[in-house]
Amino acid sequence: MPPASLTPRRTRIAAAFAASLITITAGTAAAADSKPRIAVFSGPTSTIQNNKPLITSNKARAQYGLPLLTDAWGKTQTDWPRYQRLAAPVTVYVEQFSAHPLEADVAELYAPPDGYVNTAGKFSKTRGGADDKPVYAVTLKPEDGLYALPYMGRQANGKAWDDTFAFPGAPFAQSRQTFVPDGSRIFAEIERDGGGIEARADYDFYRAVPSGGYTKGLPAAKRSDTGEGDIAPEKLGRDFFSYGPYSASQIRPMLAREANIVQRVLASGKYAGAIWLEGSPTVEDSAYWLSLLIDTQLPISANSAHRNRGLVSADGDGNILDSIDYINSKVWADEQGRNRLGTVMVQDEIIYSAREVEKGDAHPGAYVATGGYGGIFGSMTAGAYLTNIPTRKHTWKSELRISQLPANQSGWLKTKAGKVEAVTVTIKNAAGELLPQAIPKVAMLKGDNWYDDSGVPDPSAEKGIVATIDMLLGEYPLAGIVGEGLAPYSSMSASQDKALELAVLQGLPVVKTARGDASGLVKVNPRNLFIEGNNLTTTKARLLLTAALMKFGPLPRVLDVAHPTAEELVAIREKLGLYQEVFQTH
Repeated sequence: MPPASLTPRRTRIAAAFAASLITITAGTAAAADSKPRIAVFSGPTSTIQNNKPLITSNKARAQYGLPLLTDAWGKTQTDWPRYQRLAAPVTVYVEQFSAHPLEADVAELYAPPDGYVNTAGKFSKTRGGADDKPVYAVTLKPEDGLYALPYMGRQANGKAWDDTFAFPGAPFAQSRQTFVPDGSRIFAEIERDGGGIEARADYDFYRAVPSGGYTKGLPAAKRSDTGEGDIAPEKLGRDFFSYGPYSASQIRPMLAREANIVQRVLASGKYAGAIWLEGSPTVEDSAYWLSLLIDTQLPISANSAHRNRGLVSADGDGNILDSIDYINSKVWADEQGRNRLGTVMVQDEIIYSAREVEKGDAHPGAYVATGGYGGIFGSMTAGAYLTNIPTRKHTWKSELRISQLPANQSGWLKTKAGKVEAVTVTIKNAAGELLPQAIPKVAMLKGDNWYDDSGVPDPSAEKGIVATIDMLLGEYPLAGIVGEGLAPYSSMSASQDKALELAVLQGLPVVKTARGDASGLVKVNPRNLFIEGNNLTTTKARLLLTAALMKFGPLPRVLDVAHPTAEELVAIREKLGLYQEVFQTH
């Protein structure tokens, strides 16, 4: 027998799963009571929760006299059965030895069939002729769950469904959704596919910032997620967020909803950990946000997929199974059972740090670890295995977790008369939850060292930066800017730097990051007026600044941006020190 490290992964997983089944089956009642329960959160624009469109089967087309599906050469296509529920019990006859081409080769090892079906399709307990087929008789019941069956649905006008919508370019109201509203259906299909998902844990499903929604609402009795009451009619772009022909990206205030729901659920004491499901381009940001904001000692694992469910070799289901195994493994736990890794992303059999993980390309295996110093905690190829542990602050150690944020914060806001005044921003409600309107606005700017027209800096020529400053001060009491410059010093053009200094003097903190996947840490420069972004990518720096603004508030403003006093600069640098410490440690 080959060593474990050389054994194919599926074989190792099957062996481990078989062992778990023995334990569960033969265990005591106490062991059954200790079965872990995992909270599963649905995030936005999520391929891992998306399906190939339901296409009317040839069974339905033949039954209703519609043109059959054929390939380019005119051959009738084989139906793709889709998981559906039976409405009533039905007895079916399954041909013996049809599950594998070589079953009949060892027919002597099998028990006799339940009976035989003749050429007319009639069942008998005894064989009546040489052409009778041996069969198993099985009664399928609605309570069995999902079964793969021909899809019989048609459009209201009687035509076949060939895509999600009734006709090309149809409005959203005349289209079907492909994203599921919560993770329960995905887990049920994984179980029916032989994933063994129910033997690993119990699950509750939460629609945090979902990809699919109930446009007509849903009665409480029909909910498949964990929640109370009826679901009111939901609107695309407000309550759920998808991509494709009817795309609606998630909105900034949803960062509060995301954090509040995860915080509340994990504080309930019911769960062994959490799984967050989101679209592949943005899951890296949500994972880092949760690592900064959620005050929990439990593990949080994020997953995405690069291929829709239903495509050959869809990768999402395997990632979900790996997250469950990661949570159950407890490799994340320190000696006191506390999560020592923060939020991770378990993807393509790799355990990534939420802080460093980034989508490198749009295919499975394309996630990378940024920053040049770690970013990969371990592997899932032979069971959960860690190779390093982070020193960064996260979750229950984060200085920016929800419990550590103030109830109120000061901010700057420009009046209609053009005067900037101090205002109070309510960060949390009486229950300690983040308020959507409190989430700061952070703009991102790209540096260009070839942009200046001469060697003399001209901040007034940076109309885009000036407009950004005016917009932030005029609409958002808590706001900041992230400027991406050259690696490793995050340098931008002289005019851009001067314009960004004017932003700082007006109370807006500015973070400087290095472009690309820089491996060098941006050196802290106490002589400038910027926050150096360490080795964070620009998008991750924006999230960290967003959280830090709620903690520390804006910078002090100077009376005259053209002539700041020494005392004013000292006050600014003292406040910048608080921000810089967070960027060095989180």
